[in-house]
Amino acid sequence: MNKHWQKKSQEEIKSIVFNALQNNVNYDEENILGIPASYLDDKVFNQDATFVKDAPFISSLIQNPNHIGCHTLGKSESFFQGTQDLEKELIEICAVDILQGETGAQDGYVASGGTEANIQAIWIYRNSFVNHHAAKREEICIICSEDSHYSMDKASNLLSIDIFKTAVDQDTRNISESAVKATIQQAKSKGKKYFIVICNMMTTMFGSVDNIEAYTNPLTEFACEFKLHIDGAYGGFYYPFTDAESRLTFKNKNISSFTLDAHKMAQAPYGTGIFLIRKGLIQNVNTQEASYVEGEDFTLIGSRSGANAIAVWMILVKNGPFGWQEKIFILQKRTEWMCKQLAALNIEFYRHDMSNIITIRSQFVQPAIASKFGLVPDNHAAPKWFKIVIMEHVTIEKLMLLIDDLK
Repeated sequence: MNKHWQKKSQEEIKSIVFNALQNNVNYDEENILGIPASYLDDKVFNQDATFVKDAPFISSLIQNPNHIGCHTLGKSESFFQGTQDLEKELIEICAVDILQGETGAQDGYVASGGTEANIQAIWIYRNSFVNHHAAKREEICIICSEDSHYSMDKASNLLSIDIFKTAVDQDTRNISESAVKATIQQAKSKGKKYFIVICNMMTTMFGSVDNIEAYTNPLTEFACEFKLHIDGAYGGFYYPFTDAESRLTFKNKNISSFTLDAHKMAQAPYGTGIFLIRKGLIQNVNTQEASYVEGEDFTLIGSRSGANAIAVWMILVKNGPFGWQEKIFILQKRTEWMCKQLAALNIEFYRHDMSNIITIRSQFVQPAIASKFGLVPDNHAAPKWFKIVIMEHVTIEKLMLLIDDLK
């Protein structure tokens, strides 16, 4: 039962977005003198074009609301209250209806992307260990798999905490409890006592999904202090709809936060990563020095485009939950079709059953074919794998052309 996610008609969407924009500041009609912001430059962006009146997203872009801060906490910049309310509704749809959290039990915001959302989580947990356990920075570390996204390495560098990577099986892309134990023991031997653990909900290269118990069982066995973040930057808008038995939801008490990227599977504009976290944790990164910002700032990025949040909200409510389920079902069927074609040609590939990514061993793909079809390598200098991502535009007709060339 969806509590917040309801399908809406185009007319309803227009009405809701334009009402939200009316509840924001109007720079033309009000004497607003203190904000370092305005609508987009009207010498370049024509606000009077007739189509704008029928285009809620374009209108949002032109009116340029700033969604600085985290609106699920209460106070935010009151100049943009109207569109902030739509972002709050979007956060509830993602946290409650997609990831099975309780209503009002999660904080979150629309980040610039999965990289920022992952760094935001790691930043929060580093500060939490310092604030609540008097941990020294050199006692804190990140643990993830070797297939994890490079944003974990960025976080390690930016936040000055060490990172330890667990080996994956090269054929199944799975992590094992024994491999995780070895990683924990290696970290402990270097004085690490506090663990920020990243579990993958569909990796960028393989679409593989980590078995969360492979992390939580050894961490519990060794009585480790840990916080667990799910990187669903790729899988967040896909995997919850293919695996009805998923353990990667807010129902799992071991999980504290999630990253989702709407600008991948949800086909939203770039700059629409989504960060979700259980209540009571984001306070560890409050920047009180942002005293001129109403409600202060709990985010890494600061000022954010309200139009981006509106774009994701519009996409989700236009499709509705059942439309979304159907969209994912079609992509699954196309992926299964492609796997059958590759298997018939005895081409070696990896595919997680619940995923729309197929990764082919490089010896089966000539460089000219990889270039012609835009297949992405795991390593541009020395590729071992090339991946196909079955997106909305990747039809069976297009896949058939690749199969013909591979033959």
